[in-house]
Amino acid sequence: QVQLVESGGGSVQAGRSTRLSCVISGRTQGTYCVGWSRQAPGKEREGVATLDDNGRTTYRDSVKGRFTISEDNTKNVLYLQMNSLKPEDTAMYYCAAEGPTCYYSDYDGIELFRYKGQGTQVTVSS
Repeated sequence: QVQLVESGGGSVQAGRSTRLSCVISGRTQGTYCVGWSRQAPGKEREGVATLDDNGRTTYRDSVKGRFTISEDNTKNVLYLQMNSLKPEDTAMYYCAAEGPTCYYSDYDGIELFRYKGQGTQVTVSS
C-alpha cells in the first residue's frame, strides 16, 4: 500500500517562497506518476503539477514559471517549490501518486490517482 505524508507550507507573505515535501513509501516495482493538487476554501480540488517516471512534468497554467515539481534521487521524497506566491495560491495542498501502472500523467488527471496524502495548508497573505 502506497502511503504519502506531506509537510511544509504554513503562512507565507505574497511574493515569497516555500517548499512542500511529500514522503512516499510502499512503492512496488513498476511505473509511477506523482504530483500535487490543491483545494481552496469553497472551490473544487484542482491539479497543480505532475511528474512521471521519465521525468516529464506538467503544470497548470496559473503556476507555470513559479512552481517546480521534483523528487529526490531515491524517488522517496517529492517536492513542490513554490516561488512568487500569490494570495490565490492559498489552499490545502495534497500529494498524490498512481502506479505501478500510470496511463495518464498530466495534472488535469491527478484526481484519478489512487493514492493521496492528508494535505498540508499553505496560506499566502498580501
